[in-house]
Amino acid sequence: MNKIELIAALKKETEITKAEAAKIVDLFFSEMSEALSKGDRVELRGLCTFFVKKYKSYTGRNPKTGEKVKIAPKKLPGFRCGKELKERVDY
Repeated sequence: MNKIELIAALKKETEITKAEAAKIVDLFFSEMSEALSKGDRVELRGLCTFFVKKYKSYTGRNPKTGEKVKIAPKKLPGFRCGKELKERVDY
């Protein structure tokens, strides 16, 4: 499912206009992104949890030249599946 399909499903289920459904979906993802950018967790009970994972700097290697490269510390979003979602997928 992509964003357009999600908007269509929301429109069909709630009988609102496509523009309103798009605004709701955009608002949801915008708020979720904003929370993650602040370092907060986003928890959707029974579905999943999104969080920010911090990585320390390390020395990597350029696969083409074999040269050692210093990799800077970084933060990346993480995802943990909820129990109910695991059960639904593994039926």
